[in-house]
Amino acid sequence: GKLVEWVGSGKKSWLCTVVKTWGSSPRPVGSLLSCNIDGEIAGSLSGGCVEDDLIEKLQKGDIAEDKPEIMIYGETQEESDRFGLPCGGQLHIIIEPTSPSMPTDHLQTIVDHLEKRQCVERTVDISTGSFEVNTVPRFQHLQFRNESADNAQLKQTYGPRFQLFLIGAGPVSIYLAQMAQALDYQVLVCDPRPQMIEQWPVEGVQLVNAMPDDAVEAHADDKFSAIVALTHDPRIDDMGLMQALKTNAFFVGAMGSERTSAKRRERLLQLDLTESEIARLHAPVGLPIGSKTPAEIAISILAQLTSLRADASAELISAANG
Repeated sequence: GKLVEWVGSGKKSWLCTVVKTWGSSPRPVGSLLSCNIDGEIAGSLSGGCVEDDLIEKLQKGDIAEDKPEIMIYGETQEESDRFGLPCGGQLHIIIEPTSPSMPTDHLQTIVDHLEKRQCVERTVDISTGSFEVNTVPRFQHLQFRNESADNAQLKQTYGPRFQLFLIGAGPVSIYLAQMAQALDYQVLVCDPRPQMIEQWPVEGVQLVNAMPDDAVEAHADDKFSAIVALTHDPRIDDMGLMQALKTNAFFVGAMGSERTSAKRRERLLQLDLTESEIARLHAPVGLPIGSKTPAEIAISILAQLTSLRADASAELISAANG
């Protein structure tokens, strides 16, 4: 939004994207920073000295004056120390210049999609600075191709990722979290039991030690979210499901046998949920593949989600195209 404003007002500006990291880095791949010739910034690349150095070089005209340029911070230990990059980390950054004559239509298209929680993909030819913008059904990881060649290309999705919100930090959740990350899900695990959160072993997962109804309302009330209750404790699962079945989540499921699932539906009817809301519940969750172990159950759930996510993606892209 700031970049649109700056370009529209005639200020020389730049869009900077983290495209590659090495070792420890303060910001993940895909992180963005916009800045202008006056030194104003929006977003973050490192939260420290990298921004200061980058803006100084841009203001002097040393880099990315007319076309995109790749900058690497932390190529030596001395540089890592100077720029506050931990443990010898590196940041590879693409800097794209804008100009007052540049039309802002493509930038405004991205802003419009973000405001509607829709995904849009931008593809940039690094050698020329030319680009195209297309609506896409779901988030995908950033792709940086042919880094050292003349045909280097950046392809990045802007917008919300599909999210898997898991109630309970038990064994099935552990396998689900690992597998779901490989399928481009952002994973959030909620458990009100501190000891379960403390022993969670999977990296890259957002952990929430809170009551599940509050956490569902705060984090998973949109069409990009799938919510699955996995604790086997009705006091926890049902509380989360009461809220989940009232959200816009594209999928709500609960683990359990046919018998326990039937009892769960009876309880939910007594908790002021309507029959149509309860009908949204996938229980037993997962495809019936004879799964028994936690890993097999996780596979059955992700197989079901993969099918339904494709349907959800088609609906979202149809809505985005009017």
